[in-house]
Amino acid sequence: MAGKVTVYISMISSDMERKKQQQKIEMILSSKKIDCEYVDVSASHDALEKMRELTNDAHALPPQIVNGDDYCGDFSAFEEAVENGDLKGFLKI
Repeated sequence: MAGKVTVYISMISSDMERKKQQQKIEMILSSKKIDCEYVDVSASHDALEKMRELTNDAHALPPQIVNGDDYCGDFSAFEEAVENGDLKGFLKI
């Protein structure tokens, strides 16, 4: 079994679409009682660097989802997994 599901978010984003994406992820994970932690990259440069290292993308923006050190995907991949009924596979749990 992999580590804990972590969702990298930004609490100070002025982008309404990004805020909606983060809220949707939180709502779905909460409704499915999936234990996860949220890391605010706007509060920590180290967290932003860690997120970008895990995504293997120096320009990655939140929301991004990982399980331990395994990259799961971004919002569009998350949404696709939900629509396909494969959220647990996507989250590697």
